Amino acid sequence: MGLGSLRKDSENEIKSTYYSNSDENKETPSLKMGFQIKGERIVMENNGQWGRFASLILDVIEKYVPAVSFSLLFIVFMVQVFFRYFLVPLTWPLEFTLIAFIWLTLFGACYAKRHSSHVVFTLIYDRVKPKTQLFMRITGNLLLAISFCIALYPSYRYVAFMSFKKSNVLKIPMNIAFSPFIFFLIIMIGRLSYDLFIDFRKLFRGEV
Repeated sequence: MGLGSLRKDSENEIKSTYYSNSDENKETPSLKMGFQIKGERIVMENNGQWGRFASLILDVIEKYVPAVSFSLLFIVFMVQVFFRYFLVPLTWPLEFTLIAFIWLTLFGACYAKRHSSHVVFTLIYDRVKPKTQLFMRITGNLLLAISFCIALYPSYRYVAFMSFKKSNVLKIPMNIAFSPFIFFLIIMIGRLSYDLFIDFRKLFRGEV
């Protein structure tokens, strides 16, 4: 009986410690971001198959395509170095690495925007009040969104126009080589619009 009561007391103590720690963790700013991300994922799951499909497409474009592009770029670059110094110089690796670099840079920029990890200079931004920071974010995101919207259709026309031209060595159609720029513009417009929606909602609700 004594061991049983001790075991129950220890289990109750562990449970109470666990729940108190989980409540404390919910208050920490670092874990609030994690819960926010989980919440967005829950929303996507509740949207059904279309939400999961859209999330999968974004993951493929922003994560897997840049990862494959970088891997192939590095492998082809090493092959080019080996052939140049030990065998016969090759002409196609330079062309391939340039196209892979375009894909890596543009799709990788979309992934960086997803996590707000682009390099920014916040010397002035960090010294002003939160409300001023909000107006600065709205102004910057609005200018970028408008610029990308203006550039979208002419860029699409140019990429479609380049379908007749192919690369010199690999004969890759140039519209395929330049197509990531269209996806970049569309995704960036969507993410900038979402950021603007969040900031305007904070502004109208007086949360700043």
